[in-house]
Amino acid sequence: QVQIVESGGGLVQPGGSLRLSCAASGFTLGHSVIGWFRQAPGKEREGVSCISLRDGGTHHANSVKGRFTISRDDAKNTVDLQMNSLKPEDTAVYYCAAQDLFRATSPTCDAYDMHYWGKGTLVTVSS
Repeated sequence: QVQIVESGGGLVQPGGSLRLSCAASGFTLGHSVIGWFRQAPGKEREGVSCISLRDGGTHHANSVKGRFTISRDDAKNTVDLQMNSLKPEDTAVYYCAAQDLFRATSPTCDAYDMHYWGKGTLVTVSS
C-alpha cells in the first residue's frame, strides 16, 4: 500500500526557515521522482522542487531558487525540503508527491504526472 506523509509545516516569520519532510513507501523509491508542490488559496497547484531518486537530479521553480533546497535523507528514509528566507507569498499547503518511473515515459516535475500524493502540510509565513 502506497503511503506518503508530510511533516514539518507551521507558522514562521518572514525571513525565517522551515524544513519539511516527506516519508514515502509502498513503491520502488529508487525508481521514482519525489516532488514538493504547493497550493495557495485561490491559486492553482504549482511545482516547487523535485528530485529524482534514480539519478539525484533536482529541479527548483524560479520563485524558490536560491532559497529552497530539496534533498534525500537516507538515514531517515525521507525527502526533505529546506526552506530559507521565507516570504509571505510562500504561504500555502505543501504537498509531497511521487512519480513512479515504471509507469512514466520520462521524469518530470509536473503535478499532472505525479501518481501518488500526500495530504499536505500548511506553511504560513506571517509576522
